[in-house]
Amino acid sequence: MDEKVAAKADQAAIASLRRSPSQQRSRERVERMLAAASALIAEQGSDAMRMGEVAERAEVSIGSLYQFFPDKRAIVWALAERYTAESQACISAALKDVGDAEGLKSAFSELVDIYYRLFLAEPVIRDVWSGTQSDKALRELELADSRANAEFLVAVLKRLRPDADPVELETTAFLVWQMGEAAVRLAISVDRDEGDRLVAAYKRMALRELVGE
Repeated sequence: MDEKVAAKADQAAIASLRRSPSQQRSRERVERMLAAASALIAEQGSDAMRMGEVAERAEVSIGSLYQFFPDKRAIVWALAERYTAESQACISAALKDVGDAEGLKSAFSELVDIYYRLFLAEPVIRDVWSGTQSDKALRELELADSRANAEFLVAVLKRLRPDADPVELETTAFLVWQMGEAAVRLAISVDRDEGDRLVAAYKRMALRELVGE
């Protein structure tokens, strides 16, 4: 079984093990569990987080926690899915009405700034996505997220450059998003002044590729 197939099988296994809450009371309990896990990850990182600590902080029994999340990895996966859905909604809303180069420059620049600020402010997001380096299933989720975000950008590029090769646009958009994620992660690993410069440089490079400026 190759790595990609194995990762997809891993994703399916996590999804099948994690129970979805069907009642309002259960959904509220799951929200408390995820909030507790987020707080613990912010304090000590996901590696140090323990299931018993999550249950205690969420004020649920350990059995109730295991009903919905069979292990710590399932909690991290649920948080990653949530951040992915939120980011896609934000990107879709920012790009859906863009109809000219100036609009794209403004919307894209603001999206990069939002992403950077989130990583600076939210240790949980940093911790969750650092797991993509060692977790094949999370890597696949991240790639799928980048492809979905690239599609929002492709739709804009097709409006601006209707005669361009669509495959070339898709390749460019996908690479731009992947480079953006890498640039932001590099930016938060250095001091703030250098990080700000790196993000600004990435935006200039990306916009030159996207709108020729």
